[in-house]
Amino acid sequence: MTRPNILLITSDQQHWNTIGAFNNEIHTPNMDRLVREGTAFTRAYCPNPTCTPSRASIITGTYPSQHGAWTLGTKLLEDRHTVGEDFKAAGYATALIGKAHFQPLKSTEEYPSVEAYPVLQDLEYWKTFNEPFYGFDHVELARNHTNEAHVGQHYALWMEEQGCANWRDYFRAPTGHMDPALTYKWPIPEKYHYNTWIAERTNAKLSDYKESGEPFFMWASFFDPHPEYLVPEPWDTMYDPDALTIPEAAPGEHDQNPPHFRKTQEEHPDFSDLYETGLEIHGYRSHHYYEYGTKFRLTEYDKKKLVAVYYGMISMMDKYIGKILDKLDELGLADNTIVVFTTDHGHFYGQHGLQAKGGFHYEDLIKLPFIVRYPGHVPAGQTSDAIQSLVDLAPTFLSFCGIPVPLAMTGVDQRKVWTGEASQARNHAICEFRHEPTTIHQKTYVDERYKITLYYNQTYGEIFDLQEDPGELRNLWNEPEFAALKTELLLKYAWAELGKEPMPMPRIHHA
Repeated sequence: MTRPNILLITSDQQHWNTIGAFNNEIHTPNMDRLVREGTAFTRAYCPNPTCTPSRASIITGTYPSQHGAWTLGTKLLEDRHTVGEDFKAAGYATALIGKAHFQPLKSTEEYPSVEAYPVLQDLEYWKTFNEPFYGFDHVELARNHTNEAHVGQHYALWMEEQGCANWRDYFRAPTGHMDPALTYKWPIPEKYHYNTWIAERTNAKLSDYKESGEPFFMWASFFDPHPEYLVPEPWDTMYDPDALTIPEAAPGEHDQNPPHFRKTQEEHPDFSDLYETGLEIHGYRSHHYYEYGTKFRLTEYDKKKLVAVYYGMISMMDKYIGKILDKLDELGLADNTIVVFTTDHGHFYGQHGLQAKGGFHYEDLIKLPFIVRYPGHVPAGQTSDAIQSLVDLAPTFLSFCGIPVPLAMTGVDQRKVWTGEASQARNHAICEFRHEPTTIHQKTYVDERYKITLYYNQTYGEIFDLQEDPGELRNLWNEPEFAALKTELLLKYAWAELGKEPMPMPRIHHA
């Protein structure tokens, strides 16, 4: 039997409810196509609501607390086993085009990083880079989100090849010239945008694999809609801000939440007691302000416009996802390729009064868009509420391809759930957020109905009834009538944590 190919397509920081098939305020015809031709899973979760930990979990099949890249600024060590190694050993070609983010922007002698300065922008280095990279034998990388200064690597080389000699004009200091205060409209022409680059280079590799006849495991990793909120014309004006539903906090909803929730709604909150090492923590700031750039207090116009541009970023990305799907059809590869579309974590754009991301495990941040297409194997036009986690991707991909799943992978095999043969493979998901060694360390357990979040060395926490309170407005943690529920969920969480240990070697004798 012909072994299937794997094509993983991911966005970055995309809210779960931003696919046109489920939200008529946004236009995503190609994601909608995947929904029609595959199964959309409505209860998919990330293992961490930030980039590096979640992406490392995708390729290791383990949680951040296990693979070691536990927060932004940490590194996934090169000795960690990745799913690409299993595919390569089984005769698959492996490739990653786009965002990796397995390494920090700072390099040290003990923990060197090729995603850090000065190597990041040493284009001569990237011209000849052909080293194996976390199980991928072919990579074409970039690091920046929109106009960030961190542009370089293969993306910058491609822009020069396309005749864009002045590419630095579209990016911020230290190497660029673009005004960091510019908002919403990104002057870069669409033909030089990283969406164009990712689709073009992904399609080139697909053509190579068609010609060679090699089965492949490939990751097309997009950067949008991660802020800053910038997109080229005409996408910046595609949506009328006044025609969109703009989320906002409900009055008093943080009154029963841990204190850092309420502080986000203050003009000048003091989080210094939580900055254990003096380093700021993602999301621990006033959410009346942008998290990026020089934009100060969000006006009522900004609150609407940023949603319109966020949607525009998704719609532009969707166009280039469509180009990849069309290439699969053109090459005759679609029927034998498992396509998964998802993201690394979610996003706030006003929900609960919050912006971007941080240590707030609402569904908006930890739940994901998640679609699987495999013609003739995964049911078409279906939705499923079977719980998924990004740690499940690696073992599930291997299972579909008949490759043994390493015992150290703690994700579960979802193959029978994807094909419709089983109703579920897990009854809960776990999400971790950890910034400092002790002070900021929280974990969330979520099952079919309830969610509980615990904080290291703290007596506060959160419990939400997702059935009766899907908006997560009523924290049940301190309510006396739910004391028995709290005890039950604490025990379930404890057993789930124990179950995260790698599978031991099988016992073969009584001795």
